[in-house]
Amino acid sequence: MGKIESFDIIFDNRKEVYSPGESISGTVTVKVGQKLPCKAIKVNCNGFCGITSKVNETTWTVEEQYFNNTVSAADKGTLKQGNHTFPFKFMIPGSAPTSFEGNYGRILYRIRAFIDTPRFTKDYTTEKVFYLLDPLNLNKIPDIWGPCSSSVIQEFSYMLLKTGTVILKAQIDKKGYTPGQIIHLSTTVHNKSEKRTGNIKASLMQRVTYQTKRPIHDVRAIAELEGGQVKAGKELEWKEQIIVPPLPQSSLFGCELIKIEYLVKVSLKSPNVLLTLPLHIGKVPLDDKFRLSKNEDCLSSALVEDSSSTSASTNASISSSVASKPGPRPAPRSRLSYRDTPSAPPAEFHQAAADVTPMSGSLTHRWHSQHVSPSGFSYAPGLSFSNSHQNQTGLNPEGTPGSGSTRTAAPLSSLNTASPVLTPIILPPHYETSTYPQDAPPSYDESCNT
Repeated sequence: MGKIESFDIIFDNRKEVYSPGESISGTVTVKVGQKLPCKAIKVNCNGFCGITSKVNETTWTVEEQYFNNTVSAADKGTLKQGNHTFPFKFMIPGSAPTSFEGNYGRILYRIRAFIDTPRFTKDYTTEKVFYLLDPLNLNKIPDIWGPCSSSVIQEFSYMLLKTGTVILKAQIDKKGYTPGQIIHLSTTVHNKSEKRTGNIKASLMQRVTYQTKRPIHDVRAIAELEGGQVKAGKELEWKEQIIVPPLPQSSLFGCELIKIEYLVKVSLKSPNVLLTLPLHIGKVPLDDKFRLSKNEDCLSSALVEDSSSTSASTNASISSSVASKPGPRPAPRSRLSYRDTPSAPPAEFHQAAADVTPMSGSLTHRWHSQHVSPSGFSYAPGLSFSNSHQNQTGLNPEGTPGSGSTRTAAPLSSLNTASPVLTPIILPPHYETSTYPQDAPPSYDESCNT
């Protein structure tokens, strides 16, 4: 390296695996054999994803950058002979995806150091890769609980004339696994033909999709198992176990260029029958405690939704009923007649009541009746005031209620106070002291005008 004898990056505690949101720190060490002038010493931390069209090539056709941070470790000056140390520290974004290396792409994280020298002098660089791991918790994946099963019915022809049917069913005990766990596979083959089938096979497959102008699908078999044949007209049940080897996790959250999928493929070679069972591979295994808590959360949310929907429907029905109900009709114009019930006595009525001296020390209830002669209603056919009418009112000749009457007289306070509901008792006048019977009865027109 000429004047530079060593140029290296050392992480604190020799740590090389980090998590999103964590800080990464270390030192840049430089050993100089003789004086070296420099304009600056810089340290860079970056993470990106690169896709290529050829296997194991580092010339990227598509890139996706997650972060790129640079700090200055030293300003312009001269590096003296000997060892020099420059510390650094960076914060890793919480959205950065997990590191990955494939045949057609990589998710790479690295620390690089630069010694920028004056003109016509060689620049020096070094870099060191670190790894980012965001463990996939299988318990957080929706619809992960329970077994995964599939079936297919295949009709085929053989010997140009004969036809047959094969029913293939397969199931795995879970939808999510971690490295080291065992996949329990159960397969049933029902051969409804007169021809023996080929050997049954099962494989754990990995499919990596690289997003370019033309997506690249890299499919490979991780583990393969092979069973026997099924005779004509027979049914075979085949059970096997597959150990999950150390593999990259299924999801690379935060990466838009690389997609990883795993599946169990079950097939027959003759006739050609195939089905697949998708699964997830993560770092945190499934736990029944999370399943129970998730079910409780779903139940509580369902109850809340039901109650909210019920209240919403109730409110909607109430609002619709209120909307459909016609508004209040305007109050009818009051007409003073013997059937009307005024809310308060008229003004002239109060004046008349003030000018009259009550007899026998109290005001009787006869002020509630209208002072109209009974002969004034003689124009109405069939209307008459007989003695039986007075008996029905429950009054004695003195104008007070009889012993058999159920009516009560209105109190005096109700005459001078406006009440929202005033129900006067309409009774005929007392005729013994009245001068009306001695006068001539009014005419028909006068009665109408009255």
